Amino acid sequence: MILVSSCLAGLKVRYNGLDSLDETIGRLVEEGRAIPVCPEVLGGCSTPREPAEIVGGSGEDVLNGIARIIDTTGSDVTDKFVQGAMETLRIAREAGATIVVLKESSPSCGSSRIYDGTHSGRKIPGMGVTAALLHREGITVLSENQLERVFKA
Repeated sequence: MILVSSCLAGLKVRYNGLDSLDETIGRLVEEGRAIPVCPEVLGGCSTPREPAEIVGGSGEDVLNGIARIIDTTGSDVTDKFVQGAMETLRIAREAGATIVVLKESSPSCGSSRIYDGTHSGRKIPGMGVTAALLHREGITVLSENQLERVFKA
C-alpha cells in the first residue's frame, strides 16, 4: 500500500480549492492500491485557504523549530502543518505504507523543491514538512514526477 497526495488523486483540496489530478494516481486509488491523504486538511486547514510557504528554511527546519510556515496574510500556520504531518505519519504506519507519492513544491508535500518563503513563486531545493517527517521515519518519499519508481518497487 502507498499513500498519495489527495490532490493528485483528483480531490479538490489544494489551497485554491482545485485538484492536481494525475490519472495514474487516480487509478491507483480507484483500484484500492493507494490511500489519498492531504496533510494540510488533516491538520485543520480549510479548503480553499491562503497560500502558505516555509519561511526561514525547509520542512526539516520546521520540524526542528527553526523555520515557520506563514500564509499570504501573515498568519503563522506552522502548528496546523506539523499536526497534519503527524497525522499523515500515523496513517502511513497504520497502512504499512513504505512509499508515499506527494505533490511537489507544496510546503507540506514537496519532496525535492519548495517555494522560497517570499511568496514570489521562486522555488528552492528542500522538502515540505510532511515529506521531511516521513523521510525521517524511513518512508520513501517521491513526487508525482517520479511515479516510475512506484512501479519498479
